Amino acid sequence: MNADVDLLASSFVSGRLRDPETTVEVRDPFRGDVVGRAAVSDGVDLDDVVDAAVRASAVMAAMPGYERAALLRRAADATEAAQDRIGLVMARETGKALRDCVVEVARSADTLRLAAEEAVRITGEHVPMDASPIGAGKLALTTRFPIGVVAAITPFNGPINLAAHKVGPALAAGNSVVLKPSPKAPLSSHLFAAALQEAGVPDGALGTLYGDAVSARLVSDSRVDFVSFTGSIPVGRAIHAAVGLKRVALELGGVGPTFVHHDSDLVEAARACARNGVLLAGQSCVSVQNVYVQASRVEEFTALLDSEVASIRFGDPLDPDTEVGTLIDEAAALRVEGLVNRAVAARAQVVRHGERTGAALRATILTSVDQSMEVVRDEVFGPVITVQPYEDIESVIATINASPYGLQCGVFTNSIDVAHRVYKTLRTGGVIVNATSRWRSDQMPYGGVKDSGIGREGPRFAIREMTDERLLVIA
Repeated sequence: MNADVDLLASSFVSGRLRDPETTVEVRDPFRGDVVGRAAVSDGVDLDDVVDAAVRASAVMAAMPGYERAALLRRAADATEAAQDRIGLVMARETGKALRDCVVEVARSADTLRLAAEEAVRITGEHVPMDASPIGAGKLALTTRFPIGVVAAITPFNGPINLAAHKVGPALAAGNSVVLKPSPKAPLSSHLFAAALQEAGVPDGALGTLYGDAVSARLVSDSRVDFVSFTGSIPVGRAIHAAVGLKRVALELGGVGPTFVHHDSDLVEAARACARNGVLLAGQSCVSVQNVYVQASRVEEFTALLDSEVASIRFGDPLDPDTEVGTLIDEAAALRVEGLVNRAVAARAQVVRHGERTGAALRATILTSVDQSMEVVRDEVFGPVITVQPYEDIESVIATINASPYGLQCGVFTNSIDVAHRVYKTLRTGGVIVNATSRWRSDQMPYGGVKDSGIGREGPRFAIREMTDERLLVIA
């Protein structure tokens, strides 16, 4: 495979590429070489992109649902046609295994097709006015209208599918979008935006900005009507503080809690926890991080988990056999390594210790941990799994509920009662029975509570967030 890339990610302004005045290098975290360059957008770029988006929002709002659906299907086809190219570029700039990158692009096309389906299903509801004397004899209904300009700010760990989860529903709802990808994954995002331009997105309906210099102005800009952000909790807090009264969707962090009850299939649970804690180098906000195992099965489970982790192939992201490449950069790997070392210094027991080489970090499994350790209480965002025994599941639920996180939880059990208790009492965005915290299908409502976020993704649910409800009463 030819690994050369040499791309320039520059802004789309009114459907045309703009030559940047300033660029930065994008490096391969595995090889260390320069993959390409990305624009550093400035205030002029921001004003021009947002002005174009404002003009295009009227065009998108006037476009019938069937035309928006057709546009998104063409965008899905164009994304799929560029799958190998986008996948290679993503692997080179992020260090993610090529096999995962190619799958992500295919999922992104599916996400756009799901958004196309929802473009013709945006409905309101009838309000029964005869429930009160003053309303009797009147007809009332609600309808949903496009919100306007959506700012979509995406992370490096799923640069294409997470962009599709913002751009697809925004266009399906009749909005325009300004996409601002992570500076650590600009090149694949540029190719994704180019595929949508090829599909015939109206001029200005999808603009792109690069670099973090414009981020604060973008989210606070009065011309932007909605902000959709996926990333860290500190940045999410800063966005929430800056946006004023405009609506936001914030998909933030988590600590990947997954229960393994004594009556579950331990082999399947260990396989799923190992792979969903380690694949993508653990760089998913729902990666399995804290596994709570009923005490009577903890030794057996830990041995099975270790065996499965040992079978996962780490290495060159471009090798088709590699399952896990690198973290996004060496600084990220050093940060995770430091978390592990501090846990070990605090007497955590090491079942498997992952060695680090540059940005590459192998998997770590720890036991004898407690809630005071960073590897338990904070989001690790790396290939680290803790195993913690429990006797009473309610006490663990109480501990998780007391934490600031509430994204998704997995529960392995054959007991409907246990599954129902966790679902009813655990304060989280989702409970996945007989799968891990990391399980996600693109059509489902996805998001968190507490510090893990606000709002929901999944095309149908994101469209609800990205539209305004308006009431009509006929007297």
